[in-house]
Amino acid sequence: MKQFLYALTFVPALTFAQQDTTKLNEIIISENRLQTPFSKQARNIQLITKEQIAQLPVKSINEVLSFIAGVDVRQRGPFGAQADISIDGGSFEQTLILLNGVKISDVQTAHHSMNIPVPLSAIERIEVLKGPAARIYGINALTGAINIVTKTSKQSAIDVNVQAGSSFEAKAVGDGSGKYRGASTQLALNMAGKNSQHLFGFGVSDYNGQRYNSSTYDHKFFYQGNIDFDEKNKLNLMGGYIDNAFGASGYYAAPGDKEAFEIVETALFAVGSSHQLSNNFSLRPRVSARYNWDDYRYFRNDLTRARSLHQTKVWSAELNSTLHSTIGDFGFGLESRSEDIESTNIGDRQRYNHGAYAEYKTEALKNLLLNIGTYVNYNTQYGWQAFPGLDAAYLFAPKWKLAFNIGSSQRIPSFTDLYLNQRPGNIGNPNLVSENAWQYEFSLQYKAQSFYVQGGYFYRNISDFIDWVRNSTAVPYQPQNFGNNKIQGVNLTIGQELNFSSRSALKYDLSYNYLHAGEMSYANNITSKYVVENLKHQALMRLNYRYSNWQATLGNRWIERELKNPYLITDFRLMYGKANWNIYTEVTNLFDKEYIEVAAVPLPKRWFALGANLRFGL
Repeated sequence: MKQFLYALTFVPALTFAQQDTTKLNEIIISENRLQTPFSKQARNIQLITKEQIAQLPVKSINEVLSFIAGVDVRQRGPFGAQADISIDGGSFEQTLILLNGVKISDVQTAHHSMNIPVPLSAIERIEVLKGPAARIYGINALTGAINIVTKTSKQSAIDVNVQAGSSFEAKAVGDGSGKYRGASTQLALNMAGKNSQHLFGFGVSDYNGQRYNSSTYDHKFFYQGNIDFDEKNKLNLMGGYIDNAFGASGYYAAPGDKEAFEIVETALFAVGSSHQLSNNFSLRPRVSARYNWDDYRYFRNDLTRARSLHQTKVWSAELNSTLHSTIGDFGFGLESRSEDIESTNIGDRQRYNHGAYAEYKTEALKNLLLNIGTYVNYNTQYGWQAFPGLDAAYLFAPKWKLAFNIGSSQRIPSFTDLYLNQRPGNIGNPNLVSENAWQYEFSLQYKAQSFYVQGGYFYRNISDFIDWVRNSTAVPYQPQNFGNNKIQGVNLTIGQELNFSSRSALKYDLSYNYLHAGEMSYANNITSKYVVENLKHQALMRLNYRYSNWQATLGNRWIERELKNPYLITDFRLMYGKANWNIYTEVTNLFDKEYIEVAAVPLPKRWFALGANLRFGL
C-alpha cells in the first residue's frame, strides 16, 4: 500500500483522456459498421493520438499500449520483440488486434498478434474498445479490441524518426563483447494527390540486447492507399511485411531455453471499397489475408533437434452496409474466414468461420444514445452461437454523461491450445470448448473545457475459462476448461490542461484500475501458468510541461499482479524543437528497477537514448 500511495503522489498521472477536446470529439471510431463520433460513444473507449505518441519515451507499439488505462502489456522481450496484450484482467488470447479495422490476431498463438508491420511514425491513433466486442468485431474480442489506425493526409510529407540508446552495461559472459546498445530508424512517406492518398512506412531496429541472448532485430514495410473514383465510390488498399528475429532466453521453457532463438515473419494485405448507392444506403466490401511464419529454435546453434516450424494462412471476406432512416441507422453485414496451419508440432489443421450481424443506432429520444444489435456466428468446430449486446448513454446535463452497456462474447481456442505437442513442456487439448462471457458496465463522465473525469465499474463472467495447468513438474502443462471466471473492476481517470500563457502549458493525467477476480476451482496441487500474472492494481501517471520550444514528459506505471510483487517504472523525456523538427533525450526505467512482466524474462534496467524527429514537406 505504501508503494501505491507513493505512485499516486509522485506526479500527476496519465490516461490520454484528452489532448485537444474538440479534436477528439470529432474523431470517428472505425467500427466497420455504424461509424460513431467519439463524443457520442456509449462504450468505454480509450484513444491515444499521434501527437501523444510523439511525446512518449517509447520505442514500439507495445510500449505505447502500456500507457493506456486498463491495458495490460506483458513483454517477453524489449524493443518490440514480443508482448502479450490483455484488457481488464482477461488473458492475452481474449483481446482482438486490428489494423485499420482488419483482424490481424494470430491463430497459432496470440504471442504473435503484436507482430505488426507499422512503424510508429505511420500511426494516426490507437483505439482501445474495452468490454465484449463480439457485436462489433465478431468472435475472439472477448474482453475488448485494439484497433491501430494509420495516417491519411491531404498534404505530401516525409516523417523520419531516428533513435540510438544504451544501458552502458558490459555484455554478459558468452554474449560477445562491448556494451548493450541499439538503434532504430522509422519513416513515413505521405503522397497526396487530388483524388488519392498513399502512405509508405519503413522501419528497422537493431539491438544487441540487454542481458544474455536477448538481441532483437526487425525490419518492416507498410503501404496504405486510398483512391477516390468519385464522391460515391472509393478504393482502399493495405499491405505490410515484418521480419522479427530475437533471442528467446526464458520465453517459454526457462531455464532450459537459455540458448533459444526465434524468427517470426508476418505478411498481410487487404483490399476494400465503399459505395454510396443512394443518399441513405452504402456498401463496404473487403477481402484480406494474413500469413505468419514462426521458426522457434530451442538450441539456436543446433537445428537438428528441438526446432518448431509453423505456417499459418488466414483469408477473410466481409460485406458491411449502412442504412440511414428517420428513426435511426441500421447496420447489416456478413463475413467469412478460413484459418489453416502447417506445423511440425501442431500438425496440419484447418477450420472455417462464418458470421452475420445486425445493428440499430438511434438518437430519436432526447439526450439518449442507444445502440443495440447481435452477431450470429458459425464455426466448423464449435457450431452456432449468437452474441447480443446493448449500449446506452444518457446526457442528463450539458457536461455529464451516464453510460451502460451489456454484451456477450466468445473466444475460440487457438491451434496451440488444441493441438500443440511440445513434450515435455506443453501439450494441447483437442477436447477444449470455447470460452463465453457476459459483461455489464456502468460509467459516469464529466467534461468541461480542458478538464475531464470518468469513473466506471464492470462485472464479467466467463464460462468454460481456459488456463494452462499441471499437477506435477513431471508432467507437461495442458490447457483445461474450468468453471466460471468471475472478475469485477473499478476505474477512474482524470485529466486537465492548464495554459499559463501562449508559451507555457501543463498537462496532467491520472488513471487507476482495480481488478478483483473470484476464486477459481483449482485443486490444491494444481499449478497455473498464467494466474500469477493477472493484473490487480494499475496506476498510470504522466506530466507534460511545455515552455516555448521545450517539452518535458515524466510518466509512471505502477503495477501489481495477482501473485507477484508490485513495481513502479518511471520514464522521462526532454525534447526541444519547432514545427518540423525536434531532438530529444530520454531515460526509461529511471530508477533502475528489476522487474518481470511475463515468463522468466527480466526487462531492461535503466536505458538512455537520444533521438530526433524530422518532417519534410513535398
